[in-house]
Amino acid sequence: MARLVLWRHGETDYNAAGRIQGHLDTSLTDAGIAQAQRAAPVVAAFEPEVAVGSDLRRASATAAAFTELSGMPVRQDKRLRETHLGEWQGLSGAEVEHGWPGSMAVWRSDATWSPPGGESRVEVAERAFEVVSELDTTYQETALVCAHGGLITGLTARMLELPVELWPSLGGISNCHWVVLTRRTGTDRWRLTTYNGGVPA
Repeated sequence: MARLVLWRHGETDYNAAGRIQGHLDTSLTDAGIAQAQRAAPVVAAFEPEVAVGSDLRRASATAAAFTELSGMPVRQDKRLRETHLGEWQGLSGAEVEHGWPGSMAVWRSDATWSPPGGESRVEVAERAFEVVSELDTTYQETALVCAHGGLITGLTARMLELPVELWPSLGGISNCHWVVLTRRTGTDRWRLTTYNGGVPA
């Protein structure tokens, strides 16, 4: 493939409340639906050859705005779900800090560390990388992936072959913003051309 576009879902009720989602199947807010509708024309302008997305509702509802505009279906793949955050799912940051003092800071600074009962960013990046690798054997131009912030950050680091200790240096992806990676001419290496791009509110 020549280009990969990684698009995060719109705002959810849990985003608005400051709660951790992980694999919980939360819904877009009205603001999140509006974000997806504003972003869809820009995402469609990348003219993807194929589109795949997480099967969680917040991603599939965001992808639906792209499909409505472009007519292209978005195939769902559960490997594109957000990082499973185990016992932290559904909690606020303050509740995590109360129950597991200091662990949130460890998680943010170490991509190999997993919350209790959950998975690490390295693990989620590997399962997402499997999806991209499969697309790479079939398609030549642009692929669109509609997924989640933690997955997109980890996958970006994996695609760029960053040392794992540098993964936490990548900032977060805002709701309905995207990352664009392009292939270096004549090589298999990827380069970062857009990070946290988006449409003004």
